[in-house]
Amino acid sequence: MSGEASPVKVYALHLGVVALLFALNFVLPDYHQSLFSRIMVLAAFAMGYNLLFGYVGLLSLGHAMFFAAGLYGSGLAVVHLGWNVPLAFAGAVACGALLSLAVGLLALRTSGVAFMIVTMMFAQAFFLAILYFAPWTGGDQGIVVPQAVRVLHLAGIPLDLTHPTVRYMAALAMLCVALLATLAVVRSRHGRVLVAIRENEERTRMLGYDTFAGKLAAMVVSGTLCAAAGAAYALLFGYVGSNFASIQYSILPLLWVLLGGAATVLGPLVGTLVMYYVIDVTSFYTSAYLLVVGVALILLVLFFPKGILGTFRERWLGWLP
Repeated sequence: MSGEASPVKVYALHLGVVALLFALNFVLPDYHQSLFSRIMVLAAFAMGYNLLFGYVGLLSLGHAMFFAAGLYGSGLAVVHLGWNVPLAFAGAVACGALLSLAVGLLALRTSGVAFMIVTMMFAQAFFLAILYFAPWTGGDQGIVVPQAVRVLHLAGIPLDLTHPTVRYMAALAMLCVALLATLAVVRSRHGRVLVAIRENEERTRMLGYDTFAGKLAAMVVSGTLCAAAGAAYALLFGYVGSNFASIQYSILPLLWVLLGGAATVLGPLVGTLVMYYVIDVTSFYTSAYLLVVGVALILLVLFFPKGILGTFRERWLGWLP
């Protein structure tokens, strides 16, 4: 089966996934409900990463910087500045957008391995800045966001973001925003230009497209989505720490995207979900759970070379976006 599906079919699939996640809130045990909340926020982070890596073909090792910008932007705003939840979230997203624009203007002057190294250097500088300003950021210890300030007032109704159901629904809302943003980009004319840049940038430039502007726009949208996920993580789970700005959190979204399928809209969600549960289940039985994860990734490369959904799309479901 191949070819492009009608918009109705594509949106019906994604609405079905959202409906399933909504229904799971009412049947999942407390532990798995909490785990799914975390997975959905991190999947939104991976979707932001996928826009740049999967659809434009730019391998970044600096996206932890954007996630941490949102994380610290919202966390520090409510702790030190006394901002309310909506204002802190909006400010954190704005920080991510401005940071991704500034980094993109410089980093996109390079390509290939050089781009990867430059983004990693920016991220490392951001990580060291967090440690340097420890009196504000908490340094290695991080900052716990008090429960009292994690309250969203919606139409005069206070919603406690620490309540499991409210937190789950807020995480689902964050995932929906990332999902809709990704669909809007990849199914638009601009999205097709991004794929053309990935496949052959020189030919795309010869056809009259401004490839630098296209890549910069993708960088800003990607960084903004990652910052939004970081802001949501800080407000929902109440912790802001420097480990989220480390190189590990630039590699993890890459693994989640590769596992689920690069350049697929739902691939980041599938990859995050599978990897989280593989680690969660195996760590219960053995301390060598990373060995099991490594074996699972090797099997993935052998049997699903384009990721789970990427391989499904190639072999059976060619209409998957």
